[in-house]
Amino acid sequence: MLKGKSSSEKSEFRKSLNLFDSTAIVIGSMIGSGIFIVSADMARTIGSPGWLMVGWLISGLMTLIAAVSYGELASMFPKAGGIYVYLREAFNPLSGFLYGWTLFMVIQTGSIAAVAMAFGKFMGVIIPWVSEENVWLNLGFIKFHTVHIVAISSIVFLTWMNTRGIRTGKYMQNSFTYTKLLVLALFILLGLFVAKNTGAIVENKKIFWDAMQINGGGRISLTGFALLAALATSMVGSLFTYDAWYNLTFTSGEVINPKRNVPLGMALGTLIVTFVYLLTNLVYIYALPLRGSPEGISAIEQGIQYASNDRVGTAAISGIFGDYSSVIMAAFIVFSTFGCNNGLILTGARVYYAMAIDGLFFSKVGTLNKKGVPAIALIIQGVWASLLCLSGTYSNLLDYVIFAVLIFFVLTIAGIFVLRVKRPDIERPYKAFGYPYIPALYILAASFILVILLIYKPEYTWPGLIIVLLGVPVYYLWKRKK
Repeated sequence: MLKGKSSSEKSEFRKSLNLFDSTAIVIGSMIGSGIFIVSADMARTIGSPGWLMVGWLISGLMTLIAAVSYGELASMFPKAGGIYVYLREAFNPLSGFLYGWTLFMVIQTGSIAAVAMAFGKFMGVIIPWVSEENVWLNLGFIKFHTVHIVAISSIVFLTWMNTRGIRTGKYMQNSFTYTKLLVLALFILLGLFVAKNTGAIVENKKIFWDAMQINGGGRISLTGFALLAALATSMVGSLFTYDAWYNLTFTSGEVINPKRNVPLGMALGTLIVTFVYLLTNLVYIYALPLRGSPEGISAIEQGIQYASNDRVGTAAISGIFGDYSSVIMAAFIVFSTFGCNNGLILTGARVYYAMAIDGLFFSKVGTLNKKGVPAIALIIQGVWASLLCLSGTYSNLLDYVIFAVLIFFVLTIAGIFVLRVKRPDIERPYKAFGYPYIPALYILAASFILVILLIYKPEYTWPGLIIVLLGVPVYYLWKRKK
């Protein structure tokens, strides 16, 4: 029965995504609003321009290592589902289900909700009517305001667009992704050659490697293990700004020549985003002093650490456009988040489809509409993401699963080693770069971050593990139903 459904999957999915499209999905899903905000919190944690850049560089290298390592798995199992399928094949169906469960409950839908709310909030900078203060319905436990209207409307629209076929989804993704890259390139050029602040550059050079963490009202100098711990905890934000690079694997069933284009698309997309993120942070260091004061009035006085509402990108370009900088940056983030969410919505539904094919989700989710896309999966994903928008807990949920997501990444790369032993004869058109040393390096680095989070940020660990473990009884309920 399952084999019959698998063959149906192969015949009904439309092979429409080439390398250009695949790379656009990776880039577009990764670049949202985080790159314009996250550096403020990192700067408060690590307190040094040099170590800020190191944090972004290490996060980028880890992501790139993971991408080129996942390529082996993508070439072995070129079907819808991605990481869900890899974990199922390397370990057991339960491990795959726990990933799919967490993806649906929090990771993908929480990301969609967070990006949609960012879309709505930045739309409010352009259109004042869109505001959290403009409450339409107050039920006490929830306040339904106009930001909710805009955020949920964007989810509904993008979900509907993606039910119209993979070609519609990819054309929208390509348009937003490559336009976004052009605008970012302009931002970087202006920042490096026009908006650079000589005073900020001089100040940042003086403290380039002088790591100092803000603790309460004071600052603590960081050296040795304390420096490593601070660097690891600061990277929580950057790692999640790099997140979603693997979403392309979810759509493997619709990629032309997936054994080549999925690994190559992930590698190219991740490399481009890493380059863009590093240059963007260099713009911040050129334009603003890293250290600032929460009482500062101007962007220069606030610095990167205390940029208004953590909007470092807006503060960085204020020297070029003055009072109009907030509106210009808001317009770009509105554009960026809309394209980002299209990629997240397009790809995530394919995982729930694969779970349903295995009898681990509602059977209707495992069907394709006449356009060859999992419309029911898209709708269910959109409904849950919209509810998370209304709950107001989406950002907290994303914080909670950081630990769990890293565990899944480590397990997936460990799956490469397991499958080399377990299934040595399976065709591997692409092999993990630098195996076994480079994949092992990722496992060690990610494991170090996991240990640091356990010690220094327990609030990021146990809630996420609980969400994952809640999937165990759900798995056995599905098995019993099947």
